[in-house]
Amino acid sequence: MKITCQRESLTNAFALAASIAPTRSPKEILQNVKVTAAGGKLTLTATDMEVGIRLELEDGVEIEVEGTALLPVSRTMAILRESNDESISMETDDSGIRVRGSRSKYRLPGNNPDEFPAVVGFDENKYHVLPTRLFREMVKRTVFATDPESSRYALGGVLLELEENTVTAVGTDGRRLARMEGVGESIGGHQTTGSSTIVPTRAIQLMERALSDKDETVDVAARSNDLLLRTSRAVIYSRLVEGRYPNWRQVLPKRENAIQLDMTVGPLFAALRQAAIVTDHESRGIDFTFADGTLKLEASTAEIGESQIELPIAYDGEPITLTMDHRYLADFCKVLDNEANFMMEIESGASPALLTTDDGYGYVIMPMARDR
Repeated sequence: MKITCQRESLTNAFALAASIAPTRSPKEILQNVKVTAAGGKLTLTATDMEVGIRLELEDGVEIEVEGTALLPVSRTMAILRESNDESISMETDDSGIRVRGSRSKYRLPGNNPDEFPAVVGFDENKYHVLPTRLFREMVKRTVFATDPESSRYALGGVLLELEENTVTAVGTDGRRLARMEGVGESIGGHQTTGSSTIVPTRAIQLMERALSDKDETVDVAARSNDLLLRTSRAVIYSRLVEGRYPNWRQVLPKRENAIQLDMTVGPLFAALRQAAIVTDHESRGIDFTFADGTLKLEASTAEIGESQIELPIAYDGEPITLTMDHRYLADFCKVLDNEANFMMEIESGASPALLTTDDGYGYVIMPMARDR
């Protein structure tokens, strides 16, 4: 193999592939990115045996001799990042891989590319087509609510429900739940069944990272044990989390007499940050009291102090005090714009709060026991 590449585009592609390669593994060969030069383009593949990527790079690539090489992740990444050259050339020979810039030369050991595990391509005739923007929003608004550390493995990923015209993503850790719905197009009758299409948290974050603003849509195919995502330049494969997802629909409150309050993210988030100044890891609960046209946020920690922040709201009913973990409400605020409006639905201090937007997002926070 003998190639010359524009350094910046190669660095960006290599960094994405390298993010999937494990930093430590009993199989040392996995700590490489496989580069195949053929047909006027480079194909970079990487895998940790749970997640895999095939990434194509065509812009800024000149192939003098077609071939294949294994590039060690850490050293190659360091060379690409530290170099100031506009272009980098790579050539394989019997002694390994030679990497050259205008004033730099490196030789790296070369392992046998034939020993590298194959990474599947996207050959499905049944899949869903989703707007790229929707897929990004679904990941951003649900992945933070998952719990990869949980002994309940199903909570360590995002559930995807793909139906004829609708797509739903759900993340939960048992104490809060985030759900995002949108419109997708089923090709070939593609749909998921049951509640087992659970994509691991890390894998779905990598999928979101692989998306380009140039792509208007992405293709998603769910199979019995894995999920494939295809963009114009990449295919990412992920094994699914084993287990069945909890019945999340039962968690979403359906109430007839709940109080619904129109809120704006920015003012609430600012009041929340102020109230949380006197909280710590052990004392995370903030009392939210709705009464007399005001939302009062109160926090108290024995050795730190107390806070009381007031926010005007359109509510003059009976006082209701609800205690919530401030981090969970902050997470909701962080994935929305400060100007965004949402509906907060409350019923009592013992019932969960439901926060919804008009673009298909719902978020449930379970109440905490009041200790004050």
